[in-house]
Amino acid sequence: MVVNPVMPGFNPDPSICRVGDDYYMTTSSFTWFPGIPVYHSRNLIDWELIGHALDRPSMVNMDGLNDNDGTWAATIRYNKGIFYIITTASKCGGNFYITATDPRGPWSDPVWLKDAPGIDPSLFFDDDGRCYYTGNRWDFKHQWRGQCAVWVQELDLQHKRLTGPRHTIAYGHAANAMYAEGPHIYKRNGRYLLLMAEGGSGANHAVTVMHADSIFGPYQPDQINPVLTHRHLGYDYHIGNIGHADLVDSPDGQWYAVVLGNRYTGGMSTLGRETFLCKVDWQGRTPVFNKGYGMVRDSMVVIGGKVLKDFKDFKDLKDLKNLKNYWYTLRTPHNPLPAWDGGRLALPLRPEVIDSLVSPSLLMRKLGSLSAEASTHLVFKPRLQAEEAGMVLYRSAGGYYTLMRTVKGIQVIRKLKNKKSIIATVPYHGKDVWFRITVKGATADFCYAADGKKWQNIAAEQTMAAVADDGRYNKFNGTGIGMYATSNGKKSKAVAEFDSFKYKNN
Repeated sequence: MVVNPVMPGFNPDPSICRVGDDYYMTTSSFTWFPGIPVYHSRNLIDWELIGHALDRPSMVNMDGLNDNDGTWAATIRYNKGIFYIITTASKCGGNFYITATDPRGPWSDPVWLKDAPGIDPSLFFDDDGRCYYTGNRWDFKHQWRGQCAVWVQELDLQHKRLTGPRHTIAYGHAANAMYAEGPHIYKRNGRYLLLMAEGGSGANHAVTVMHADSIFGPYQPDQINPVLTHRHLGYDYHIGNIGHADLVDSPDGQWYAVVLGNRYTGGMSTLGRETFLCKVDWQGRTPVFNKGYGMVRDSMVVIGGKVLKDFKDFKDLKDLKNLKNYWYTLRTPHNPLPAWDGGRLALPLRPEVIDSLVSPSLLMRKLGSLSAEASTHLVFKPRLQAEEAGMVLYRSAGGYYTLMRTVKGIQVIRKLKNKKSIIATVPYHGKDVWFRITVKGATADFCYAADGKKWQNIAAEQTMAAVADDGRYNKFNGTGIGMYATSNGKKSKAVAEFDSFKYKNN
């Protein structure tokens, strides 16, 4: 039995492939670094984060990017001993692919395909060994609003370039289809299947299918399109925005799909887009998603399964491996990772702040549940007005909470739809302080303690709207929680020491 989402928290745009008995999956990372997480599973339920494809600052420069840009919708594929990941670096380079013989890395430097327009690239390896690039584009005269074109062209891997004629193969499944994106091509029983996302990433999101006898078409829409959507369930249904699928078969011939979707609590999506699993059956050439149900289910039967490794509760802040695999910063870090001093994490106070589109002194992990709790022990006493350190609940430069030790004491700040407000300030004089943020669906509590036991709630029942989807500032990425220090534009030699960081899903 598996409980959906199979990959909770900030994990949109899933792509999956199988090599023998092993499944590998990637999801989008936008401006988080390291980027493009790579997961491994043997049963489609227990997923382990084994590394990141973008783990070197030199690979992609994300300086100055909005939180909704960065690396979008990667596709992972395998062919003849080599793993391929192809993706779009939105506003920081365009489309590129990287390769590795081991999905744990190291991955190659990017191969930039400067003449590949649009977004959402995918690769398909045909029976004759040829490789084809599939993507979408909108740089043409539109016949209707939201019209996008899906195109295919051969990719010469030896010379690392697109070659031959470029073919437009679809504009979506209907005459007025909007935002045909996320295309993947498969070959089954000698025929080609084009899988697409349509309708945009909101409530009208859907998965559609077209068929052809040739890689270049013509492609004909399947009669049961869309093959998967939640658009007909209404705005109040607790899972919405289902779309952007990728198919995979199991060693025993079963078929599954990973898709993105949002969970809702209190009328808002507080975690961003997550990855869900669907069973797929075939009626002739038509894929039927969750036969008998026709929608993403909260739970379903798959082979075995225990606990999702990526989102287990953990307390260990001293393990550098955990720091590498589960902790993130923003954009391109131009400074070395924080140092370890006697088992404590030493986070330097730097001028950069999370409001600006830079890489601040920040380490966070993905918020993995609608209800969760995180706490930390901070050893820090600011000397200057600009110095502060503590915890952050972050979605974007326009939407976050901070719980910080400042010169004034303990302070909670909220930024909601780009408007900053001081929620609470209480005097505090000690060097040691414990912070705790408790997320409870649509609200969150912000607490502190002088001894780690007697907690004072200084900002109770605060709205999670600050980090929830809002269509502008908080749009494509997801929510993180972690540690943050800054000198707010001033030079400082101060260091904030974090003695522990505890996290659990409630």
